[in-house]
Amino acid sequence: MRRFIKKNVVFLVFIILFEFLSNLSQAQQFSFSNQESSLKVLGTSSLHDWHIEAKDINGKITFTNLDNCEIVKCNLVVEAESLKSGKSSMDRKTYKALKTKDYKIITFQLVEVSQVINNGNSKFTVKSIGDLTITGVTNRVPLEVDVVIIKDNVSLIGKKNIKMTDFKIDPPKELFGTITTGDKLTIEFLMLYRQES
Repeated sequence: MRRFIKKNVVFLVFIILFEFLSNLSQAQQFSFSNQESSLKVLGTSSLHDWHIEAKDINGKITFTNLDNCEIVKCNLVVEAESLKSGKSSMDRKTYKALKTKDYKIITFQLVEVSQVINNGNSKFTVKSIGDLTITGVTNRVPLEVDVVIIKDNVSLIGKKNIKMTDFKIDPPKELFGTITTGDKLTIEFLMLYRQES
């Protein structure tokens, strides 16, 4: 009886390993296209609204089934000092708030895909959870994105609201505190990935 159970366990492990390796070999990986993508951070202040844009981003996304938009891996790395507003004084305040001397990068790492909705014509809505790390502080955040798959290209489109204080960032102030920055930020993105050869 024990020998029978042992054989079945070994067989089951073999099947699971075979399926895992089979899915791995069929995985399709795409790399981030920096020049064809955009990621903006929009904020408010007591004086006027403002925005900054990331200029240096890297990342990869991996599918086990492209037709069904089955994502198994997705990560994004933003060079913190590539965030540019077009105003050097604002950029310096941004880098100070982000403590870029100690924390050079901002990252997002997919943890789980909770739902994929097929909208037809290779368009999907993906609901997921990921780890967002800013100034060394990691928060697990829900994220909903629209995914468009066209031949060898994958586009991710969406936006996410966050609070600076959730990442231990003090909203910047100017003129002895008479001008204050709002705690809430909106991240808007259109990210293009191209299939690796």
